[in-house]
Amino acid sequence: MRILITGTSQGIGKAIAEHFLAKGHEVIGIDRQEASIADDAYVHHTCDIRNIDALPALPYPEILINNAGTQNEDDIDTNLKALIRITEKYGVQGDIKSILNIGSASGHTGSEFPEYCASKGGVIAYTKNVALRVAPFGATCNSLDPGGVETPLNRCVMDDPALWQEIMDQTPLKRWATTDEIARWAYFLTVENTFCTGQSIVVDGGESINSHFVWPKDI
Repeated sequence: MRILITGTSQGIGKAIAEHFLAKGHEVIGIDRQEASIADDAYVHHTCDIRNIDALPALPYPEILINNAGTQNEDDIDTNLKALIRITEKYGVQGDIKSILNIGSASGHTGSEFPEYCASKGGVIAYTKNVALRVAPFGATCNSLDPGGVETPLNRCVMDDPALWQEIMDQTPLKRWATTDEIARWAYFLTVENTFCTGQSIVVDGGESINSHFVWPKDI
């Protein structure tokens, strides 16, 4: 199948693109950075997704994965508004089989930078809207909402022992996801899944469900 993925030059997006390529799919990538994937089945377009006039003319994809995003840098323009424009341009059309938005557990918990949380919360609502509109095509639309993931952008906390310990104290599984784990989730939700739609799947090692039950120990 033909897969369109945004934000493919590093981190989660690159891992997703490589996973689909390994499965024999044709992948088109869009990123403001140059290509970092060398594969005959991969085509890269360098542009800023915030600029709708710069978006390339492409054949309609069968799967669209909105991965491109930022943190504390024009979050609403990039993570939400640009995602909407990409989806309306390439995703809501008769050839589509599945759309996946890469959100964040912070869209559910609110525990991050204000505009980042707002942008990812918007993704959750927009996902439901799109799911209703692509359903007549027999297509699905979901969001995959990770917690911590081992990416270059997160090195500032991963490499700080004190901060890392504080994070691990909040994470029941005592680790973060790898990009390969998120890529496998993306593949499942877009290729193998054909019925779950309009849902936001939180993959955060249990961080968002962590709570401390307070009760007398002798009762």
